Amino acid sequence: MPELPEMENYRILLNGRIAGRTITGTEIGREKSINVSPLRFERELTGQAVRTVDRRAKHLLFPLTSGKVLVLHLMLGGMIFYGTTEEAPERTVQVRIDFGDRHLFCIGLRLGYLHLYEAEEASALMEKLGPEPLDPGFTAERFEERLRVKRGTLKSNLADQSLLAGIGNCYSDEICFHAGLLPSRRPFDLTSLEFGRLYRSMREVLTEATHYGGYMEMPLFTGDTLTGGFDSRCRVYDREGEPCVRCGRPIVRQDVSSKKSFCCLGCQR
Repeated sequence: MPELPEMENYRILLNGRIAGRTITGTEIGREKSINVSPLRFERELTGQAVRTVDRRAKHLLFPLTSGKVLVLHLMLGGMIFYGTTEEAPERTVQVRIDFGDRHLFCIGLRLGYLHLYEAEEASALMEKLGPEPLDPGFTAERFEERLRVKRGTLKSNLADQSLLAGIGNCYSDEICFHAGLLPSRRPFDLTSLEFGRLYRSMREVLTEATHYGGYMEMPLFTGDTLTGGFDSRCRVYDREGEPCVRCGRPIVRQDVSSKKSFCCLGCQR
């Protein structure tokens, strides 16, 4: 599932391509991926321009000149592609938004969605989410205050969107590895020094992953050499059996809080 780095990478790359451009049409391949009728969706979007591309947690937000907002959540298996019909990958498209001869293809939205909201509705939905991990105002002290009272595992709490916005399965494991802590540890059992380490690791891992384009497998557009660059830099996620880059012991997969999790039992404590 795309997480904060993947969606932030999409936001940055899409802003330079569709911000200010007028929508010329839409095509719906799966009605359940939108929250209004296909006819209304096309009527509400056609002729409107995308003012900018924003991100909140794992969502992309597309404010329109009409004042309404498109909210995209890719969830498991979702991805997007921007380009011509000839360039588009041979994948089933659930929603297509046209910008003249170029299109934004939403692919794999079996669980994900692209919903149209009034601005107030979109804001209300986003207010339910926790703080952004990379927000300059989200200090180490606030981080410890929010997590210390929680009784779940580090894995479950780091991925709790009401607690922190944008971290999921992949980066919760990568953050714990970077901090030298097992994902199964409990926040209330951590020392302040360990909390400080976890906070710094969270910010370093998410910043690095964003810089390298996240781990998504498919380029966003033809000639995109950035998207997916972090996949080869993952230290533990989906690396079961591979030697730990820090101590050489094999990476193991365990179920933590009913989620698959990867760690090194040699150098994570």
